Amino acid sequence: MHKYLYLVVLTLIAVVLSAGKAKPVKVFMVGDSTMADKKPIADTPERGWGMVFPSFFDKDVVIENHAQNGRSTRTFIEEGLWDKVMSRLGEGDFVFIQFAHNDEIATKKAYTTEAEFEANYRRMVADVLAKKAHPILCSPVARRKFDSIGNPVDTHPVYAPIVHKVANELEVPFIDMHTKSLEILQRYGVEGSIKLYMHLEPGQWKAHPEGKTDDTHFVEAGAMEMAQLAAEGIKALRITPLAKHLLKQKKMKVIYTIPTKREDNNATDK
Repeated sequence: MHKYLYLVVLTLIAVVLSAGKAKPVKVFMVGDSTMADKKPIADTPERGWGMVFPSFFDKDVVIENHAQNGRSTRTFIEEGLWDKVMSRLGEGDFVFIQFAHNDEIATKKAYTTEAEFEANYRRMVADVLAKKAHPILCSPVARRKFDSIGNPVDTHPVYAPIVHKVANELEVPFIDMHTKSLEILQRYGVEGSIKLYMHLEPGQWKAHPEGKTDDTHFVEAGAMEMAQLAAEGIKALRITPLAKHLLKQKKMKVIYTIPTKREDNNATDK
């Protein structure tokens, strides 16, 4: 009898504890290489901002980064990547959507016309809403490009406004990471902004033995800056319950140092 009562009490306690435990907030990320996960740090310092985004939230937010290198809205859909996200999406979940880098370049296989780009965004929003989930549209982050007098150049003059237009017309949250990232470039300047992007000397990294100059993709410092923009957008728009799970203060913490010699790779790639 006592054993039976003991089991009943334990069961009731478990029920009470589970009832009081908040359901995790689930976030899906959909986009291109500027957002995507990358190789281990021992191979390359490249970081998509989606990789570091989880560090801006408490443990009650679960993030799935489905962004893929080289994808446009069109190829993301055609390759079944969007369907995969939809199969996992549940009521109340959030979906961050950010494309344009590959859509807008006519020479790329992933090229998407302006009309297709807009239609694809509208489809994605409709699909998410049909699942009773929450789409959050983000304009593309800036490429590092400056004019002759040191002002950042807008490299998304056509496609970024389309994202804003869709968000405005469909009345869904919009985070203008395009404009804000241009402001970051202005703040850092021509020379200072180099440390945000993939500017590597020969022999620094195993995946890039000949070095690299890439003004589109980020090292961790740049990824953190971009993720900070998304976090600030959530707070400014008061997107609940995501906003309440943001850490009160996020200090940029770079978890690697760029080695000066090839033999230093293993020691500094952490």
